[in-house]
Amino acid sequence: MRKIFLLATIIVPGIILQSCGSAESRGEKPVASASEPEVEVVHPAQGSLISSIRLPGELVAFQQVDLYAKISSFVRKLYVDVGSEVKAGQLLATMEAPELNSQLSGAESRLKSQEALYLSSKATYERLLETSKTPGTISPNDLDIALAKQKSDLAQLEAARASYREIGDNRNYLEIRAPFSGVISARNVSAGAYVGPAGKGSDAPIFTLQEYKKLRLVVSVPESYIPYFNDKMEVKFTVKSIQNDTFTAKVSRASGTLDTRLRSQRTEMDVVNERRLLPGMVAEVSIPLTGDSNTLLVPSKAVLRSSTGTFVIKVEDNKTVWVPVKAGRSADGKTEVFGDLSATDIIVKTVTEEVRDGTEVKKIKLSSE
Repeated sequence: MRKIFLLATIIVPGIILQSCGSAESRGEKPVASASEPEVEVVHPAQGSLISSIRLPGELVAFQQVDLYAKISSFVRKLYVDVGSEVKAGQLLATMEAPELNSQLSGAESRLKSQEALYLSSKATYERLLETSKTPGTISPNDLDIALAKQKSDLAQLEAARASYREIGDNRNYLEIRAPFSGVISARNVSAGAYVGPAGKGSDAPIFTLQEYKKLRLVVSVPESYIPYFNDKMEVKFTVKSIQNDTFTAKVSRASGTLDTRLRSQRTEMDVVNERRLLPGMVAEVSIPLTGDSNTLLVPSKAVLRSSTGTFVIKVEDNKTVWVPVKAGRSADGKTEVFGDLSATDIIVKTVTEEVRDGTEVKKIKLSSE
């Protein structure tokens, strides 16, 4: 029995090897264990990708001004304080400068003196002119001298009037009035303080006035997103201090230049405020981005980003072709692509680097998406 078992272990493998060799000699291929897999493909879609970005913004007062004293003086009385709502032209503070009263009295005296001199020289000239009508009574030279004296006194009178008006106008600056309606956001002096122009008497302004019924929403827009902006665009924004509420603003103006540090453009939106929003608040702005309607869109999984570049894999003549493209924005599973593609091309829907360039594709399935 041992001899029979050894003989069988030698003969059976030999028969198997002989049968395989005969099959290969006849050119027969082994039967595949599974069918060729289908490759799902799609056509690039032509359309506009609608997406949005979120950028930080800042709410600032539509108008803001620091109010200083025009002339050096002392604060006599303050009529408003921080948080006071004021109207345009409303009196905010009065100052006093006693030396202005003395200057005004002196200017008034000089004015009256010049008026008297002018009236005298005018009367003298008119009498000489009337007398000169009688031949030989007044020489032409005397008449010319009288006329010149009248004109000189008139010029001196105008100068005195101008000096008087100047001092009177300076007295008007002793009253600080609101240039526009708003709210007092800062008060830096008290009654009795010495104030004057910036750098002369007080470095800080008397008041800071801000307009609050209309605000500016300031956003720095990156360079790549500037083409999507226009003057009619409306944006939505939120602030952390007001939960579950969204506000609307309209793009009003742009700087037209890029910030050299941030490479962004300052863009402003006007916001109508009902005193809920405050200048200085930080906002989160949602900006809609609508692209060109002729842009080609492909599934985001169809874009292959490799170490050598960005590609989509096109199927031509049952072979794969790697087509270099530039990828744009992505949203809702779609990505903008720019390159040598058309809407009639067939591309692989889901790509990996295992699908090499020039690979033969026997079965394809056109996706309905």
